[in-house]
Amino acid sequence: MDTIYALATARGRSGLAVVRVSGPAAFAAGLALCGSLPAARIAGLRRLSWDGELLDEALVLSFAEGASFTGEAVVELHCHGGPAVVGAVLRALAEQPGLRLAEPGEFTRRALENGVLDLAQVEGLADLIDAETEAQRKQAVRVLSGSVGQKVDGWRRDLIRAGALLEATIDFADEDVPVDVSPEVLALIDRLMADLGREAAGVAAAERIRDGFEVAIVGAPNAGKSTLLNQLAGREAAITSEIAGTTRDVIEVRMEIAGLPVTFLDTAGLRETEDRLEQAGIDRALARAETADLRLFLTDGPSLPGLTPTGDDLVVLNKADTRSGVSGLAVSGRTGEGLPELIARIGEILSERVGSAGALVRERHRVAVTTAIAALAESRAEVVRPDSRVELAAEHLRQAVRALDALVGRVDVDDLLGEIFASFCIGK
Repeated sequence: MDTIYALATARGRSGLAVVRVSGPAAFAAGLALCGSLPAARIAGLRRLSWDGELLDEALVLSFAEGASFTGEAVVELHCHGGPAVVGAVLRALAEQPGLRLAEPGEFTRRALENGVLDLAQVEGLADLIDAETEAQRKQAVRVLSGSVGQKVDGWRRDLIRAGALLEATIDFADEDVPVDVSPEVLALIDRLMADLGREAAGVAAAERIRDGFEVAIVGAPNAGKSTLLNQLAGREAAITSEIAGTTRDVIEVRMEIAGLPVTFLDTAGLRETEDRLEQAGIDRALARAETADLRLFLTDGPSLPGLTPTGDDLVVLNKADTRSGVSGLAVSGRTGEGLPELIARIGEILSERVGSAGALVRERHRVAVTTAIAALAESRAEVVRPDSRVELAAEHLRQAVRALDALVGRVDVDDLLGEIFASFCIGK
């Protein structure tokens, strides 16, 4: 396998830059630049030189094969972060035989191929790099720590146990098996189907943590929607005016509430109109409101044409600064009155919706698990038949094992790898 190198930190001027080298020639490359390498996993200050020229003074780390991120021999050069310094170090590495610049995600791909990470952990690493909120960080760290692989290993053990019991009846088909294995097999299958079903049901909530929620602010013209959006954003994100119908397009502002990524949508005021341009904005507002995770009705009582609040919606009284003795949620976009209470309520609602999130966080995970559930259902049906077809039941269990193995990247995932690693930067 080639020895690869790349800048592992962001490009541009910085206080520090890390250049990573991984592969069989990593130690030789480090020695060529440093003269000597510190003991494994112990940082040492070294002068980096090439062709008799001093390039930089850097902290150098080395990791032995089997004890690094990639599973290969790795050398890391923690240089000063000036572009000229980084460029000089990369050029010196490029001139060494057997070294080449890494492709996007290639360090992580090698970690997968060398068994350091499973595919779910790779996806967790990608999510951790992209995490913007606390909930996203926590979820990504959980996946990166191997929680999916641990669950899969437990499910796999139960499947193998059930399969072994069935295989025993096949092996001794011509003899009397002393114990009826079907009760234990059915118990294992039923427990697995229940566990897998719960995990599959939690994927939608986990995806919301990763992708974010949409909250649509809807109401009549001049209800204060744009003013409220500006208060939430802390800036003039939307144009406000006393003229009805100012908002024609959907304006989006992304923020964090209760650790969750939330995009607020300021939509056109809902009313009957002859203006075709305004009607186009209203149609777009209705379409986005229908697909939003939460609709915030900003109102003073009258119903809205084309849209009616349901039990899942949040109804908020507007212009709270002009009212007294108001019961329920009320807010003023002009003064900010009631805004903390509104944000807290939105956080409570969305936090409840992600409470069912489990270890599985992607649609790919849900598909693998539902495939396994279907195979288990087929196996169960074969076991309970009066003329129990044990061979078919065992084969369906093997199909379930393959589905779960695909979840963590053990089988049948080559076509996914290009897409997954394309999202990584070159130094990762």
